[in-house]
Amino acid sequence: MKLGLGTAALGRPQYINVRAGNSNNSDLEAFRKHSFSVLEEAYKLGVRYFDTAPGYGLAEELVLEWLQTKNDDSIEIATKWGYTYTANFDANATIHEVKEHSFSKLKEQWNFSKQLLPYLKVYQIHSATIETRVLENKEVLKQLAFLKKEDNLKIGLTTTGTNQVEIIKKALDVLVNGEQLFDMFQVTYNFLDQSLLEIFKDLIHQNKSIVIKEALANGRVFRNQHYKHYDQMYAVLESLSKKYTVGIDAISLKYCTQTIPESIVLSGASDIGQLKENLKLTSFSLSPDEIKLLDSLKVSSKFYWAERKKLQWN
Repeated sequence: MKLGLGTAALGRPQYINVRAGNSNNSDLEAFRKHSFSVLEEAYKLGVRYFDTAPGYGLAEELVLEWLQTKNDDSIEIATKWGYTYTANFDANATIHEVKEHSFSKLKEQWNFSKQLLPYLKVYQIHSATIETRVLENKEVLKQLAFLKKEDNLKIGLTTTGTNQVEIIKKALDVLVNGEQLFDMFQVTYNFLDQSLLEIFKDLIHQNKSIVIKEALANGRVFRNQHYKHYDQMYAVLESLSKKYTVGIDAISLKYCTQTIPESIVLSGASDIGQLKENLKLTSFSLSPDEIKLLDSLKVSSKFYWAERKKLQWN
């Protein structure tokens, strides 16, 4: 199964996205039960890789609660440190999360995340950037190397923004006690932002793992009257969707698994219906010509991220 489940939309009612219609998540207990049921259904459908973070509201806590109902060592949990959720489930909050890549934040968040062991297999810096200088913080890097050995973890990072490739290259050069620290890279990739292609062969050559996030470009792959400049993309996707009798989501996810074949692609499904639609990616293969056609839809990384910045929490 190349599809993993990301829990951002399961842990907090608001998420940066292009959402079709309104969603009322004001009843937190109902929201929690719903999210728990999505985790359980994903497991029943064969998903074994689950990605979470303390920055995703109640997601880490929810995953921990769910794991207590399981006894299956094929389950792999990935979590992160570096973001704190601050919206307190308030739809009108102005600040939903705060980034902090300090040693004290690492220690604080690890104290909760370590409860996910032994299912916890991957520990990541959440949205590593040049600006926070986290890849130069020797205290942090030394602690991550310690956790890697102590708890047999893969150490990774997630990337966001125009300089994803620069961050990955910098991370590959990070050595602790003469050994590369980072084993896994969770990268934004889809046919609009294809910057990962610049470096993915190097990652495979160095035996690194790749996880793809935002395969649906935060919902921008779906036809939307506010994005007229994507009319050609919508037409291509709708044609392929009709041909293979699957949703546009499955086409978008399949593109990722075929062009980065060694990767795990995350579903961001917020309900069981979406999850089942996502899993239809296993029912077909895109032809080389169709891959080329989707390749041709790419935009500049600068444009992609400038547009993403304008998306709202909803």
